[in-house]
Amino acid sequence: MKKIVSNLSCVILLFIFFSCSAQPKSVLTADEFEKNMSGSVSVQLLDVRSADEYNSGHIKNSLLADWRDPVEFNRRISFIDKDKPVYVYCLGGGRSSAAAAKMKEMGYQQVYELQGGMNSWKSANKSIEGKTTQQQMSIIDFNNSIKATNWVLVDFGAEWCPPCKKMEPVLASLQKNNAKITIVKVDGGKDEDILKNYNVTALPVFILFKDGKQVWRKDGVVTEKEIADNLN
Repeated sequence: MKKIVSNLSCVILLFIFFSCSAQPKSVLTADEFEKNMSGSVSVQLLDVRSADEYNSGHIKNSLLADWRDPVEFNRRISFIDKDKPVYVYCLGGGRSSAAAAKMKEMGYQQVYELQGGMNSWKSANKSIEGKTTQQQMSIIDFNNSIKATNWVLVDFGAEWCPPCKKMEPVLASLQKNNAKITIVKVDGGKDEDILKNYNVTALPVFILFKDGKQVWRKDGVVTEKEIADNLN
């Protein structure tokens, strides 16, 4: 009887061992992180640091969702596809670990963390992109741009903003179907004077101008029809 119990215990332990081994590794070294992302068709790369940290240097094509701002974090990750892999990183690994755990609780199936964060990425001599040195758009140039044609849609967005990325095909379709409208892009990470002038605190924001005068505004994502309905 003891032998049967002993054998059964061994079987259970082996089952647990192989079950655990079969689980995909979710905390990756810099080399593994880079390799896994390069093999993905559509990479969802999330930087959960602050905007200032992001601008000091980030991994190419990463989106930004500050973990320390719960409201904005939740809003931005709502535009991340739950059924596709998500790669998350911060500075040292602490915030990305917490963010990954939160996302798994919310139903994200494949979340991978960068072990050691940006510190390990830099130590491995991986490439990063830094803050642009390009000058911001002046208020004068902006005012001239919204008076250039009868209808101008101003898109306050950024490459690192998840909902802004979701709006790209919508704007492309709008431009294709409405020849009379001109789209002006304001960089939410660079054009600070214009953002302040129009009280833009969260991205994206869309403002429609007719003959240089504001006639409509929407904070957040919007449909093509909603914009087109205001072109009259």
